[in-house]
Amino acid sequence: MSASPVLRGVSLCALACSLSVTARAEEAAEQGRIIVTASPMVEEAAAQVLRAPGGVDVVPAAEFGDRLAVSLRDALSFSPGVYTQPRFGQEVRISIRGSGLSRGYHMRGLTLLQDGIPINMADDNGDFQELDPQVFQHLEVYRGGNALRLGGSTLGGAINAVTPTGRSAPGAEMRVDGGSFDTLRGKLAYGYSDGRGDAWAALTADRSDGDRDHGRRRALRFNGNVGLKLSDRVETRFYASAQTIRQKLSGALTESDALDHPAKGNFAGDQARNIDSIRLQNRTTVALDGGELAFGVYFNAKALDHPIYQVVRQTSEDRGVFASLDLAGNVGGVPVEVTLGGQARFGQGRFRQFVNLNGRAGAPRSYQKARAQTINSYGEVRVAPVAGLWLIAGGIYTHGERRLDNRFTPAASGDVSFDAFAPKFGLLFEPAAAVQFYANYSRSVELPGFIELGQTQFDTLAVGFVPLRPQRAWTAEIGARGTRGMAHWDISLYRADLRGELLQYGAGDSAIPAATFNAGRTRHQGVEAGLDLTLTRWASLRQVYQYSDFRFRDDAHFGDNRLPVVPRHFYRAELKLGTEKMSISPAVEWLPQGAWVDYANTHRVGDYTTLNLGAQAEVKPGVTLFLDARNLTGERAVGDISAVVRYVSDNPATLANEGSVAFYPIERRAFYGGVRARF
Repeated sequence: MSASPVLRGVSLCALACSLSVTARAEEAAEQGRIIVTASPMVEEAAAQVLRAPGGVDVVPAAEFGDRLAVSLRDALSFSPGVYTQPRFGQEVRISIRGSGLSRGYHMRGLTLLQDGIPINMADDNGDFQELDPQVFQHLEVYRGGNALRLGGSTLGGAINAVTPTGRSAPGAEMRVDGGSFDTLRGKLAYGYSDGRGDAWAALTADRSDGDRDHGRRRALRFNGNVGLKLSDRVETRFYASAQTIRQKLSGALTESDALDHPAKGNFAGDQARNIDSIRLQNRTTVALDGGELAFGVYFNAKALDHPIYQVVRQTSEDRGVFASLDLAGNVGGVPVEVTLGGQARFGQGRFRQFVNLNGRAGAPRSYQKARAQTINSYGEVRVAPVAGLWLIAGGIYTHGERRLDNRFTPAASGDVSFDAFAPKFGLLFEPAAAVQFYANYSRSVELPGFIELGQTQFDTLAVGFVPLRPQRAWTAEIGARGTRGMAHWDISLYRADLRGELLQYGAGDSAIPAATFNAGRTRHQGVEAGLDLTLTRWASLRQVYQYSDFRFRDDAHFGDNRLPVVPRHFYRAELKLGTEKMSISPAVEWLPQGAWVDYANTHRVGDYTTLNLGAQAEVKPGVTLFLDARNLTGERAVGDISAVVRYVSDNPATLANEGSVAFYPIERRAFYGGVRARF
């Protein structure tokens, strides 16, 4: 689709907004920003993140409640600075500020948490498929160094998914939705509370054949928590979650197949990712005079059956402890706030690999035992020398250990330890109510995990220990957020100078025997922007835009080439027409120029524009019907890319049309609908 109609539409929308300012200014000033939830917990979280001198965001569940939200992509589509692209099913790319840029699977560079407890394993790798948006009350996004208070020290920051409690979600809730590609999902939840405590539990199920061949998925999940009030000041809460996930992998395609045959999938090896996991955790909070103490423990156990080029079977256990202390008061008449905390994560695993016999395990090829620990200690001080101005200083100290014992080839074993300190400095200026300006300068440290350290050698397919350095970066950020009249804005500009960025490419692209390496100097800089406009009582517009300029700096092989995968410009907008009782919401996703495919910068994918439509209607109090229609024009384009060193074009002269197999098509046209009810 040509971008011209979209540009004209954006221009007309901007013109309409400017013409409506005068006519609606008084009305909009009374309304301010539309808050789609009245949950005190969400409002408290929103107030908390506004104390950070940088890019932060709270996404209430109501913002994606009328969608088929099967992954974090659906939940975070309108969170500024979060780049998400689908691959297939629940497999998506999630990146903030170029985190995990070249990782073509799983996730790296972000700390994922549920209810403040890390989902990431002790080596910092993680599977976002274990987070089910159906059960979240809200998500908290801390970009970059703003994740310090959650113990995050990576380039991308942290995402904390918060589940309801019996107090925030009392009563029964039911939801059923489905549609294209034999998709069907269901949810049953119930919350209860009294003066002594509360309890909440949810059971969700999900099945779909997927919009690509060999993309069938099945999932069953349980999430619950019980809170007990031990006294007026002390409360303890126990959490439990369990999931069984079965996902066939459609895999990457050549570019021509991604464009001409987007429903195509790979059947070779019957590749899949099957996960069974359980998480148990406890969090106790103690209200203090002028502050709060929180502490707890957790345990995660996971089994992964993962037929890919080989059959990968892993079992792992992770356990950890955490504590944090928040204090606020006055010192010599000056407001002072202090945050201190720490996390200690310990993990062990058994990693086995076998010859893949069409999805079944054949002869063993590798057996490794792994141990990891990551200990983060952090602190932050916030001082307000004058009214409306906060000065912030803090830092996080990280100690990490990784050990791989190769039982087949002891000489290929190895271990490594890391110690690093990441300071942070910032300021937050509030010249008026609901308006903030901020700036910060912070360091990030990202330790390599087992996927990077225990790599498969391309020539022999044997697994060996590859010593890699941590990825380090200094990031400068300035920005503003606030609400004035009809507008609510959130914009950040950042520049990160990296050393040793952990980059990756597909097998067979280089004589280097391992796929992940430490680059020299690279730079990530860009703009993260969100703008919401309340046009009338029955019309509102929300928009997000990202500018991403990621490149090498005087690299010996690639000079100043741009890094592949993430495009420079990306824009989403949704116009909501109607009320909370009934509305229709057309939306657009626009990529004006495709991303580079390779480090050599010889080829980039094309642009695209997709049109989507949402609608909802409350048929009776507590019962809502909704519609989620995607890619209405049937656009064909490349959505995500797995980085390669140098692109190889498709070759029709060969039987398999051989070329670079590194492309994932965007979602095909689909229609979903459902009903949700609360009693």
